[in-house]
Formats: sequence, C-alpha cells, structure tokens
Amino acid sequence: MFEDDEIRVVDENDQGVPYGELGELFVRGPTTIRGYYNSPEYNKKAFTEDGFYRTGDVVRIVKGRYLTVEGRIKDTINRGGEKISAEGVENHILGHPKVENCAYVAMPDPVLGEKGCAFILKKGNQELTPDELCRFLKEERHISIFKLPERLELVKEFSMTQIGKIDKKELRLIIKEKLRKELKI
Repeated sequence: MFEDDEIRVVDENDQGVPYGELGELFVRGPTTIRGYYNSPEYNKKAFTEDGFYRTGDVVRIVKGRYLTVEGRIKDTINRGGEKISAEGVENHILGHPKVENCAYVAMPDPVLGEKGCAFILKKGNQELTPDELCRFLKEERHISIFKLPERLELVKEFSMTQIGKIDKKELRLIIKEKLRKELKI
C-alpha cells in the first residue's frame, strides 16, 4: 500500500469495526483498481458508492497502524456475531500429531447462524475424538472456546478444486445435507 491509499475495516453492514476487531478490508487510492471492464453488475458488488474496493480479505489493525490478514470473507465463520477465521483454526488443527490435513467450515445453526465443523484426514489408522481435538486446541494452542469445532467429520480424502485446494464449498454442502437429514428438516 502507498501513502495516498485509503483503507477501511468494516463489518458485514459496511460499518467501521473497533480497533483490533476483524473486518473486511476496503481500499481506495491511486493504485487501486477502478472497475472491471464491461461488468457493471459485478462492479456494483465489488465497489462502494464512494469508490472503495471490497477486497474480500478479513483483516484486523494491530500495533497502531499495521494490518494482519486473517483470511477471506468466504472463509469466515460468523458464530453468533463472532467472526472466526477458518484458516486460523485450521493452522492450529494441523498442529495436532494425528492430523494429516483439515478443513474448517461453517455449518448452519438455527440459533447462532453458523457453527464450526472440522473435516479431518487423519494420519494412519489413529483414532481422534472431538474431545481429544478440542482439548489439544485449548491446552496446547490456547484458542478461544468459541473457535473450537463443534463437530468433527473424519474423511478418507478431500475433493479438490481445479487449482488444487480443498473444495470447501462442497464440504459446506455435505455438512448442510447431513444436518438436514439428522434434524429431518
């Protein structure tokens, strides 16, 4: 970013968030894209009326003026108003000695809106329970209780996107369908 660039860190209603809180990064300035060619509908979504670009990055301001990128809007879980960076929790889960790979995604909840579900590929034939994982995350990684996975789904493999990333969109659909069948809705 350059000296003449402007930033805003905002909530889902485009209102500024308090210092240190998570929000979406909006930018405007001489080096910021002004619009997408021949795409007026997309531009309406990508830019505010006063010209700020909606980056889709979830950030927080730290140490007075620095930004830390915590994830992407599409990869954030909104648990009762608390924003959880899926990537941040995944990095902690990957520290567990029995975890080969993981994806932390939002699952629908009628009370909180969303809760966190951890899809995990284990190393070898080791057992891993939700209690064991949560104990590790609390005691070894010191993460906040509201960020703990409220459901654990063990998988044998992950579906991947065309660019080689875990297909989280598919995982969100899988858990949504499982919940629908379990709750018979």
